[in-house]
Amino acid sequence: MKHYIDFHRDVSFEDLDYLLDTAIDLKAKTKAGIEHHLLKGKSLAMIFTKSSTRTRVSFEVGMYQLGGQALFLSNNDIQIGRGETIYDTANVLSGMVDGIMIRTFKHQDVEDLAKYGKIPVINGLTDDQHPTQVLADLLTIKEHKGTLKGLKLAYLGDGNNMANSLLHACAKAGMDISVASPADYSCPEKYVIEANEDAKVTGSKIVMTTDPFEAAEGADVIYADTWTSMGQEAEKAARVEIFKGYQVNSKLMGVAKSDAIFMHCLPAYRGYEVTEEVIDGPQSVVFDEAENRLHAHKAILVNCFLN
Repeated sequence: MKHYIDFHRDVSFEDLDYLLDTAIDLKAKTKAGIEHHLLKGKSLAMIFTKSSTRTRVSFEVGMYQLGGQALFLSNNDIQIGRGETIYDTANVLSGMVDGIMIRTFKHQDVEDLAKYGKIPVINGLTDDQHPTQVLADLLTIKEHKGTLKGLKLAYLGDGNNMANSLLHACAKAGMDISVASPADYSCPEKYVIEANEDAKVTGSKIVMTTDPFEAAEGADVIYADTWTSMGQEAEKAARVEIFKGYQVNSKLMGVAKSDAIFMHCLPAYRGYEVTEEVIDGPQSVVFDEAENRLHAHKAILVNCFLN
């Protein structure tokens, strides 16, 4: 049984190559109209306690294209929303479906589903990590740049779940990464340490800084995320003031390489973490990145269900 919960722990160097190759192959088949029902007869329970556009659509359509079935389960629809334990939920679903994808707040809930259940568990997002997104990000970068190893990605803003998983993914792929965040909003040391473990193998260089222009200098990829994640809405006004110096605009893009691409996991808030001229400009690949969620997630499903 293979889980996809923590990119550092659950994705080996060999797994990463396999996942990217599979995603590229499945995307080509999709574009060519070639049927690829690799998961015929399989079912995926999708638990959502956080709202979603891209995660829900990509996994639901992905299971359909792979010949399987996806079941949408919000916390308002199932007993977990009324206090049923993770232990009971994991054991019940293990007897009815072939896998679970969960998008939720507490990372420990995902770990516990895997601990108590008997089927693969996929982390569709927690407050700590977003490992499914970063596979789509790597796929997008590879499509636009032709390679991953040796490139530099600069992440600007909150040291949140997205930044944590990008540290994991870039180190695993041999990409340099610079993360620029205000001093009190940097990534937890745990994720920096884990990324450095993989960087020792791949040669990736990891830089943590408070200076957005230092991070963006010579970057091949500029990456932004919302300043106010789900559950932080009450902090929005304060966060806008704290992060205003980390906005991705034409001045900041100007210190990156001339052919740098701009990425954002979406949803994006124009005028805050990124200006309209950047996200809607020629260097932006955000909609390629969003589309690649479908193909990356299909590769994850195949890897978890069949390998």
